[in-house]
Amino acid sequence: MPILIQTPSSGALKEWAIIELQGDLKVRSNEDMHNQYIGDLHYNKYGQPILIIGHHILQGREQKLDKPFAVLEKSITNDGQHLLTQSQDTNISVLNDTIERTLLDNTVALENKSKQRTEYTVRAVCTKKLIFKSRPKPIIADVAESE
Repeated sequence: MPILIQTPSSGALKEWAIIELQGDLKVRSNEDMHNQYIGDLHYNKYGQPILIIGHHILQGREQKLDKPFAVLEKSITNDGQHLLTQSQDTNISVLNDTIERTLLDNTVALENKSKQRTEYTVRAVCTKKLIFKSRPKPIIADVAESE
């Protein structure tokens, strides 16, 4: 069965970067990190990436990937779903028992005939990665002098 891969119709693809960190990110609570704010990514005047996580700063470098990665979104569609919604009003003039049985038979038959189709949509392309190898340095604010 062929797999359909399509790109969004609205102009050019987004360009993303992969962030590579050495070590682990620890969270104080046991919350899932999915869709959570982690830190800020900046570039200095020389074009080097700087990542600020909490009270720590990491300096990195940018590297072009040999082969770009595509970011895909998977969706499954059911070809017969449109037919299922249309066929439910077919045998209204028959007795109630016959109607229920006929609708059930039609639904089962259409569900068996329908084929699920998997589609992939290209959301972005990764052409570079940002590598942060060094240990994070603590950010220390100016402390007032004590007398």
